[in-house]
Amino acid sequence: MTSKPVVAVLDYGSGNVHSVVKALDAAGADARLTADRGLIADADGLLVPGVGAFRAVADALRAIRGDELIGRRLAGGRPVLGICVGMQVMFELGVERGVDTEGLGEWPGAVTELDAPVLPHMGWNTVRPDEGSRLFRGIENEPFYFVHSFAAQKWTLDVIPPFPKPSLTWCDYGTPFLAAVENGPLSATQFHPEKSGDAGIRLLSNWIDGLTATTL
Repeated sequence: MTSKPVVAVLDYGSGNVHSVVKALDAAGADARLTADRGLIADADGLLVPGVGAFRAVADALRAIRGDELIGRRLAGGRPVLGICVGMQVMFELGVERGVDTEGLGEWPGAVTELDAPVLPHMGWNTVRPDEGSRLFRGIENEPFYFVHSFAAQKWTLDVIPPFPKPSLTWCDYGTPFLAAVENGPLSATQFHPEKSGDAGIRLLSNWIDGLTATTL
């Protein structure tokens, strides 16, 4: 019997982690909520959750040197998935209420407030994945569950061959914003797969299916 891929869920004090662990288990992973540096380094995948303010998440990650753990995995081509603010902090900068906060800088650009008549953007919305997206395979037309007021609204990373072009998924709420990014070993979603029913489980399963191939 083939063992399930091990996914470490980074435990740094973020909320909503237990529903993420359950969703990963349902999607076919052996999910473990942990701050153990050895397990995080060795796991087939690392999931970075995040709820609340950009600054609080960035500070909490740095407090446990989570930025180092994420950076080392990515430098070694080891898969990482960020969710919600766990996606936002992958960018260079977060701008909230006039305050700039340095992100992890894995991607260039800033996370800013959505220009929409009602905030937060809360509830179900459809997305527009790139053709060939691995995360959205088989669920290209499904809605996903969002709860946020801020997002990355531009993509400015220039990828030069032979590196593959990132797969970008957009959503519209007031203005277009990035709903998901797949960029080498680093993927992220602005929405909550763990709150998105069967489609969210399928998305996580799609990510999990790619872990063993990436880490062989």
